[in-house]
Amino acid sequence: MNWKPNLKNARRKETIMKLYNTLTRKKEEFVPLEEGKVKMYVCGPTVYDYIHIGNARPYVIFDTIRRYMEYKGYEVKYVQNFTDVDDKIINKAIKEGVESTVISERYIAEAKKDAEGLNVEPATYNPKVTEEMPEIIEMIKTLIEKGHAYEVNGSVFYDTKSFPDYGKLSGKNIDDLEAGARIEVDTTKKSPMDFVLWKPKKPGEPAWQSPWGEGRPGWHIECSVMAKKYLGDTIDIHAGGEDLIFPHHENEIAQSEAANGVQFAKYWLHNGFINVDNKKMSKSLGNFFTLRDIIETIPYDVVRFFILNGHYRSPINFSRELMEAAGNGLDRIKNSYKSLLFLEKNAQGEMTEEEKKLLSTFEARLRHLIYLHDELKRENAELKQLLEDEKSELEKARAEYKALESSYTDLKTATTISLNGSDVKETKLRLSKLVREVDKCIALLNE
Repeated sequence: MNWKPNLKNARRKETIMKLYNTLTRKKEEFVPLEEGKVKMYVCGPTVYDYIHIGNARPYVIFDTIRRYMEYKGYEVKYVQNFTDVDDKIINKAIKEGVESTVISERYIAEAKKDAEGLNVEPATYNPKVTEEMPEIIEMIKTLIEKGHAYEVNGSVFYDTKSFPDYGKLSGKNIDDLEAGARIEVDTTKKSPMDFVLWKPKKPGEPAWQSPWGEGRPGWHIECSVMAKKYLGDTIDIHAGGEDLIFPHHENEIAQSEAANGVQFAKYWLHNGFINVDNKKMSKSLGNFFTLRDIIETIPYDVVRFFILNGHYRSPINFSRELMEAAGNGLDRIKNSYKSLLFLEKNAQGEMTEEEKKLLSTFEARLRHLIYLHDELKRENAELKQLLEDEKSELEKARAEYKALESSYTDLKTATTISLNGSDVKETKLRLSKLVREVDKCIALLNE
């Protein structure tokens, strides 16, 4: 018996997909740069050890978003890099008495095993820093030529003051950052917030020849270069953990947009942290777990199910008890699926009257749930329009008040002057309160 629920006309065909964009701080309709195609870049791990549970979350989250887009009919070109040159890799290589490539290649292979275990689709491309040096050097040269970078004694720094939009992703103000920078003063830099694009060679480190001498790239430049090479100057989606918003992704925007002269990414997606027993995961706290530690007792598919149980932008708490609960939930789904397969395979003849009645009730309830879902969406759209209208009126009031305020050089002495029965001071208080209340509504709506 091959049964499908009778849901004809129960749901309107959905063609709109919305994503929360960190750049604009609101949900936006997803409109790809090229119809039917998606160019997506996700920051990958630094390969000096097995990936940890925090690395596993973006693997699973953005794989799921990619799968959904493919399900919706998009052709997704998915790039996830491996950072295979880094201080941690170099230090581990020195400790083991081997070349850095031995360490990086070992853990790239292990990361791919873990990704396969988590049922993550292979990326279209997995570029490595060590294989992109000509392109990295070329972009740094471009930034210098355009006045966005400068060389000092073999080091090249990005001049953050040269990029007016610096801070637009994180919402940080560069002057505030500079004033509160708790870092050692580096007299070779113009500003404490300038970051390194190229660093000179140190003894025992891998190095590449460049116009500024032997050395290696800073961390941030690699993703700008790889995204450009494999996806183009402008991409649809850039994603990663929320810890990368600043400074890594902020710096990527500054590099790419200064070098290429166009917007870097339309949509920025970031997943929340994973805490361990309600505490931030940290080696110093002794609550740091690699994925290999976890799968000794918990299967990969349970880990994936656990990660997908929470909203991707919210922090989730890891504990053995919660993992076991996720495992029990997944078992119930698997058992239900097996039971349905058994019933479908072994069902004989026509349904009984009782079965038909149950089926009719189920279909009616399902149609009602879909109806409620669509009504909620419609009401939400009406509410959004109402708030947008209110926002427009508020902006008009703001403009009128600003014009009024500018009419008085001394607000203190103007409080005795009436305007339509209300003095200026009271008007200001009322408008300020209205602004705060509507701003709260808009902030909630944007979430």
